[in-house]
Amino acid sequence: MTSTTDLPAAGPPPPAATREPRRPARSRHPYRRALSTARGRTGLVLVGAVVIAGLLAPVIAGHGPTDQSSRTLAALGTHGHPLGTDDLGRDLLSRVLYGIRADLGIIALAVPGGAVIGCLFALAAAAHPVADTVVQRVFDLVLAFPGLILALAITAILGPGRLPVILVIALAEVPAFGRLLRGGILVQREQEYVTAARVGGSSARRVLVRHILPNAADPLIVQVAVSLGVAVFIEGAMSFLGVGVRPPQPTLGAVLSQSMPYLAQAPAFATGPLITVTALVLGLSLVAEALNREIRR
Repeated sequence: MTSTTDLPAAGPPPPAATREPRRPARSRHPYRRALSTARGRTGLVLVGAVVIAGLLAPVIAGHGPTDQSSRTLAALGTHGHPLGTDDLGRDLLSRVLYGIRADLGIIALAVPGGAVIGCLFALAAAAHPVADTVVQRVFDLVLAFPGLILALAITAILGPGRLPVILVIALAEVPAFGRLLRGGILVQREQEYVTAARVGGSSARRVLVRHILPNAADPLIVQVAVSLGVAVFIEGAMSFLGVGVRPPQPTLGAVLSQSMPYLAQAPAFATGPLITVTALVLGLSLVAEALNREIRR
């Protein structure tokens, strides 16, 4: 039988200096930090409210966007028509909600399309000096055409509709994304970590994909938010001029354009689309500013 004297005596606890240090809490991603600021939260609330309203248009709207009635130019708060009606008796709430859906569908295709094309041009420019020169001239050619002239030219070829609006927005965003990524690649190429990766035997493709692009991509996220706001204005301008989506399909710009002749008689006609466009663009601007401030830290 083992005596108690043979058992190891319980010694004092190890000093604090010898204990394993506690790992620091992992910091949040910069995008999450940006969106958790007052600007970021306000922008997300505004954009989210507009997007949800557009997605739930069939549920919220009590009428179809093209349904006509005998109650023309009804005022705000009219029973059954909270935002009133237009000159053809169509419910303005329904037209604004379905206009949001139309605008979201357009910018959701146009802005990512322009971003992808612009980034592909930037990668081609980074591959060879001759390709860089060609790409820069392409960007200059696109920027040489004012947006209105570009919109009229494409509409003259394809006719008014959704496709010309998407093409105009995408073409307008190609130089923005392409030049931004090209500049980021040129800056990151001169960094010491890129030199170290090359000395370590990494191929040019691996250096570009694993090291340069992740560090050059942050400004592109900010540009996406900015471009979405610009796309709302472009669509609104084209619909306002009558070269956008064909009536009677509603867009925010088309509803606003139809209200112009009746501002003196029914000023509330323009209230819905104006508030919606302002909330959407302001929200996107706040999100872009919050992301930009966090990335530049």
